[in-house]
Amino acid sequence: MTDTQTRTGLFYGIGAYTLWGLLPLYLHLLNAVPTAQVLSHRVLWSLLLLGAIVLAGRRLRPLLAAARGRTLLMLAGSAALIAVNWFVYIWSVGHAHLVEASLGYFINPLVNVALGTLLLGERLDRMQAAAIALAGVGVAILAASGGGTIWISLALALSFGFYGLIRKVAAIDALGGLTVETAILTPLALAVLLLAAGDGTAAFGHGGRIDWLLILAGPVTAAPLLMFAAGARRLRYTTMGLLQFIAPTLQFLEAVLLYREPIRAAQLATFGLIWAGCALYAWSSLTAARRVTA
Repeated sequence: MTDTQTRTGLFYGIGAYTLWGLLPLYLHLLNAVPTAQVLSHRVLWSLLLLGAIVLAGRRLRPLLAAARGRTLLMLAGSAALIAVNWFVYIWSVGHAHLVEASLGYFINPLVNVALGTLLLGERLDRMQAAAIALAGVGVAILAASGGGTIWISLALALSFGFYGLIRKVAAIDALGGLTVETAILTPLALAVLLLAAGDGTAAFGHGGRIDWLLILAGPVTAAPLLMFAAGARRLRYTTMGLLQFIAPTLQFLEAVLLYREPIRAAQLATFGLIWAGCALYAWSSLTAARRVTA
């Protein structure tokens, strides 16, 4: 891999995770729109944009060939998981639970390691085992303290963890998979928006800023995913694994510094343990990468 490819990959990877980290700034502008409608617009406008990209790249035929049988069933499962993930995240941002959301995405890399070990037979080194143990202790402390909103962190970490697992083994590329997933979710999204239109609660169609913000949901959703795919092709998996901490770090800073969300002592203890686990995970990844290149 050339230095130019690496630099380009870093640009795409850092760009993707930075955009995901800044996503709450966009979602806060839509606080007045019901969560189900935001999610539905995210699905519909994403499908229109992704469909245009697929057609422009003449990739419809290979996409249809890949999205059959077992792969289609897997994508139906991943579509359900990403819908849950998006819904919980949009809801948590709109209801001042961005701290819990950022915690979920700090946990996610460690969930990925655990799933790879338990379900894919991947080997777990001592530092990775210690990282998962620290995260587990942190979650247990928060649960024991009466952290009722811990479900947000766990829902986000587990839904995205299992989503990534399915997409790892599904025989389809990132663009094709996301296009099929949004197509699967489209009937439900249309039903939500038609019901809202029928009872007069639709946020879209009145003109002005909200309409444009909802239309923007397409590129806001697709751009970081496509940048992530481009970065992943040019960088080592280890490097992408380290870059993923950018997004929850930005989300946490926004929650505390911009939106002034309160942090309880149990949450601070949990974050401390999770951050320690993430540091161990990062050190383990860097050590493994050095061994490979030595």
